[in-house]
Amino acid sequence: MDELLTVPEVLAELRVPRSTWYQWRQTGRAPRVFKLPNGELRVRRSVFEDWLTGLESDAA
Repeated sequence: MDELLTVPEVLAELRVPRSTWYQWRQTGRAPRVFKLPNGELRVRRSVFEDWLTGLESDAA
């Protein structure tokens, strides 16, 4: 099963502040997330890795 990352875990890996994350979300530049019944957001590890790979190709 694919690992589910919390927003704080994603922020720690990217080393960006929460405000940057929400700015990316508002502009559609953050990785795809889903909301749990309790309102918390999760990012699938595979989606996160694909998103990072996409950033590499955009920078080239």
